[in-house]
Amino acid sequence: MSNITIITSEKNWIEDTAINQLKGLAALPGAVHTVGLPDLHAGKSPVGAVVVTKGVIYPHIIGGDIGCGMGLYSTGVECRRFKLERWVTKLNNIRELADIQTVNPYEEPSPIYDLGTIGGGNHFAEFQVVEKVYDQETCAALELDERQVMLLLHSGSRSYGQRILNEYKDCHGLAAESEPMQRYLANHDQALLWAARNREIVVNKLLGYLGYMSQFQKLIDCQHNFIEQKGDVYIHRKGAVSAEMGPVIIPGSRGSLTYVVKPTDNTEVSAFSLSHGAGRKWARSLCKSRIRNKYDRDTIRQTKLKSRVVCHDTELLFQEVPEAYKNIDTVIASLLQFGLIHVVATLRPVLTYKG
Repeated sequence: MSNITIITSEKNWIEDTAINQLKGLAALPGAVHTVGLPDLHAGKSPVGAVVVTKGVIYPHIIGGDIGCGMGLYSTGVECRRFKLERWVTKLNNIRELADIQTVNPYEEPSPIYDLGTIGGGNHFAEFQVVEKVYDQETCAALELDERQVMLLLHSGSRSYGQRILNEYKDCHGLAAESEPMQRYLANHDQALLWAARNREIVVNKLLGYLGYMSQFQKLIDCQHNFIEQKGDVYIHRKGAVSAEMGPVIIPGSRGSLTYVVKPTDNTEVSAFSLSHGAGRKWARSLCKSRIRNKYDRDTIRQTKLKSRVVCHDTELLFQEVPEAYKNIDTVIASLLQFGLIHVVATLRPVLTYKG
């Protein structure tokens, strides 16, 4: 199909199911350009996909976790003062962030019932340190400090986005400027706002619990499930970040590096979008059977980078094992090959929390 672009390379594997799902989106009425990014993989709608439409929007492409995204924060904790074992012990004392009281700092009531929580699946909070700097000037502008521990948070609008989607899940598209479309986008924008607020509340709560209250600073926040209007078209991003908002974060798995990258001026080919991560390689249902003999209850809580993982759900640990994800270096290489990014820095995980 002439309106499909796939950003990939010879070494990057993309499953046929995901490509077929992408073709299905490209065939929707009003679709003018459809992009599969290197992290493309199958889901209810393909993840790692961008659909540009004219005259219509499709809520089902975005799905229920409207506003899901990544926030990168400096913690105010110097690397030399970071005590891994103490933090592991402390986090092991709570099963989930809901165990810590949440205070809504905003005047309006929260539409997120589980405010101050991360969520399940591939959502996480991960403490990281700078591994290598490639662009010192951009790092300085971002205030990405090699001496500090960073916190990368992946979370969304929790059940709020799903409640919004439930009102439109049976629709076959919403006509531009129609009342239903305007109502959806107003709710959609509230979900984006509260997803970003929730990330900051989680960071504040998590660092406060560890004894470092109010020392964090937001460096980057990039959502990857949302609709953006650009002129007379609508850009649907499902597992994709905007390339027009400055530097972005592209993490791998809990056992690989995270990349901080700067978009180039050449992203029209990718519908002004970049990858949001490595992308899944295995379905969650297949993970445990494929690696059952490789890990035990203890070794699965460590990675080849010598980082630690705190998670009380053993099934989730297997579902999110590093082997279930594509090679992040290959994803980045594909973006570089298409001239879409410059690498700013890499970050290395030291402690991943899920719960």
